Amino acid sequence: MSYGMGPRKKTAGEIAQMVGGQLQGPVADQVRRRLDAWNNPVAKLDRRHRRAGRAMTVWFSLLAVLSVIGLFAFLGVFAVEVGVGAAVGGALVGVLAFRTGSKMRQISAAREKLALTAPPARVPLPSHSSAARQPMQRLEDAEETLLELLRQLDSTSLTSVPSESVDQARVTSVEAAAAIRAVSGQLQAVERARDTAPPLDRGPLVEGVRRLRGQLDEGVDGYCVLVAAAGRALAASTAVDNRHALNDATDHLAGLASALRDLSR
Repeated sequence: MSYGMGPRKKTAGEIAQMVGGQLQGPVADQVRRRLDAWNNPVAKLDRRHRRAGRAMTVWFSLLAVLSVIGLFAFLGVFAVEVGVGAAVGGALVGVLAFRTGSKMRQISAAREKLALTAPPARVPLPSHSSAARQPMQRLEDAEETLLELLRQLDSTSLTSVPSESVDQARVTSVEAAAAIRAVSGQLQAVERARDTAPPLDRGPLVEGVRRLRGQLDEGVDGYCVLVAAAGRALAASTAVDNRHALNDATDHLAGLASALRDLSR
């Protein structure tokens, strides 16, 4: 006797595809941003540090209670055996607290290092109709390239570039990218004002968009100069001149970032 087969159970992959198909547009972007933020290595270290902090609070609380019990036993309020048990328990809790404190210090050190070397957070690109779209796409590509170049330059087994130069280039690149994105935000705001203003009032706004686009291109070009210098330093890392080129490009980008911040204010 044959029986009709029941409905086939959907696999996890099929369910994920169905959910992904339902999430489109701004909702999908928001979900992806939240997932990226949750899975970010720095965020994971933050969660581990908070858990260790809560454990440390528990150990200190237990240590305080055991200390009070030991004091009462010393004063004769409790039996000697109770005091001995409190002393042994306090020693064990002290060891756990010491290990948790060491773990917190290790997590803090890893978090500080990862904050400098982790990929930059993905910022949604401007709309395709915005004049800021193309420069910000260039900046995003340049950030990814520079991150990999600096990671390799920071390896003493691969290059002879001083770690101080690499660290300075990394910090400067983060500051410069933030200044460039601030200009991008201004440009997009002026574009929205231009599109909603009466036709007779759009002239100054059109000129403002043109001027901000020029500043944006200049900032991205300066960032790409640093990328090129890092690439040359990696290609010929034993040459002293390339170290100087990296330092010069870093100084130039730092000055450009400062100028962009002044203009944005």
